[in-house]
Amino acid sequence: MTLRSPQLSDASSIAAISIEVWLGTYLKRGVTAFFADYALQEFTTRKTEALISDPDQFILVSQNDEGIDGFIRVTSNAQPPVEGCSTTEIATLYVQPRHHGKGIGKRLLHTALRHCRDQGKDAVWLTTNAENAPAIAFYRAQGFEHVGETYFRVQDQGYLNNVYSYRFT
Repeated sequence: MTLRSPQLSDASSIAAISIEVWLGTYLKRGVTAFFADYALQEFTTRKTEALISDPDQFILVSQNDEGIDGFIRVTSNAQPPVEGCSTTEIATLYVQPRHHGKGIGKRLLHTALRHCRDQGKDAVWLTTNAENAPAIAFYRAQGFEHVGETYFRVQDQGYLNNVYSYRFT
């Protein structure tokens, strides 16, 4: 496994992983047109290229012998969802489910946290689906503290998300 900065040519792979992981996280009983349309409009090559080019985004990809199997994206100047959070958000940490348990997520997260600390950040925050027990356990084991709740919104529907914070000491 190699961690590296993404190239624009990685955008379609990152978008595909985003669709795969997002659908698997939020849709447990089937895919409706409502969610399919959202995922296909949100996770596009063009939008991913814009994120890769955005100086407020820090992105790392994990690559194995065959391709990208995960990535993390940290956003500076993010709007915190609850009081007391910093403006630095771990916006995305996605690893393909078939690669879970191999240490990919932990390496991506620890490398991103080191980057944030080196940039002088005092804390980072993230949200995760309140029903995603494996992700919650993972973040708690890495030292994140539950600091609140928010809702992930898709049009007029809201889905409970937990907010976690990690403070650098």
